[in-house]
Amino acid sequence: MPRHVVTLATLAFAFLALQSANGQPATSAKHPVPESPLWLTYSGENGPGKGKHIVFIAADQEYRSEFALPMLAKMLARHHGFDCTVLFSVNKDNEVDPTMKIRWEDKTVTHNIPGLEYLDKADLVILFSRLISLPDNQLQHIYKYLDSGKPIIGIRTANHGFLGFDYKKDGKRIDFGEHVLGGSFRNHHGRWQQDSTRGIIVEENKNHPVLKGVKDIWGLTDVYRTYKEGGSLPADCTPLVNGQPLMGRKQDDAINPKLIPLPVAWVKTWTGNLGKTARVFHTTMGSGEDFQNAGLRRLTVNAAYWCLQIEKQIDPGSNVEIVGKYEPLRSGFDYARLRVVPRKPSFYK
Repeated sequence: MPRHVVTLATLAFAFLALQSANGQPATSAKHPVPESPLWLTYSGENGPGKGKHIVFIAADQEYRSEFALPMLAKMLARHHGFDCTVLFSVNKDNEVDPTMKIRWEDKTVTHNIPGLEYLDKADLVILFSRLISLPDNQLQHIYKYLDSGKPIIGIRTANHGFLGFDYKKDGKRIDFGEHVLGGSFRNHHGRWQQDSTRGIIVEENKNHPVLKGVKDIWGLTDVYRTYKEGGSLPADCTPLVNGQPLMGRKQDDAINPKLIPLPVAWVKTWTGNLGKTARVFHTTMGSGEDFQNAGLRRLTVNAAYWCLQIEKQIDPGSNVEIVGKYEPLRSGFDYARLRVVPRKPSFYK
């Protein structure tokens, strides 16, 4: 081989080695979760999240988490560098099936979320479930995660995300919404599927890292009440955004003067049985349609950074644009009218 060819090859090898030494591998690191027809994986590109792995769990029947979470995963991988995995609740045919009943409607129902064992490889979990009943072997993976000290983001119905949840701390049964996320669904504060919500930054906490660059939050979901009338968020919660019910379904609609704003986004910490403390972010907004709003997307992206304790790298002007086409179906239970049918996970890729 001519000497100049050898020299070029040597230089190329040295360049690749230097890249690796600087923490920028020349080829993408292997995704922590193998590809499967049962879930979706997105490898992180360049960004502050490089080397971090986020697991999303889409398992609700009303607010189209099966559309919202793949969109967020794709965005966080492409623009921010996170490896992302989206797990789904699937039916007996391994289809994502929001039409499955819950145990309040059919006591024989047991839901199935393949891949929960990969919570062991997660640095952050983003949960969007609603009243699901899992077999004990799958619940054990969630219980283990709650003891891990690793962070959690809960979206909308996650605060009433489970039935038959039997995690205990100090011998007492824990309510996931109340104790882990900071508040369970108690009622609709306003008119279900008639109001919309304007997000209002909480003035005294406006400098919190999760709020960097966040503005113009609005969504079609109504405000949840998560504590009794006359009460407040638990003392360990820091409110970030209050939700003002509007009189209609447009962003510039008038406020409802009869309904005060209530918290729709906050942060807190959670400590499991092993004494390890995790950061927690919860928003009660977040339907598939809500996430068409850039303010809510930025809030959620910032929350992921904060939860992972890389909040110093939050850029108020970072890219939160949707990657590719995003056309979520409308919220609700009228599945035939809304065209909600079981689909393979690959449909949402």
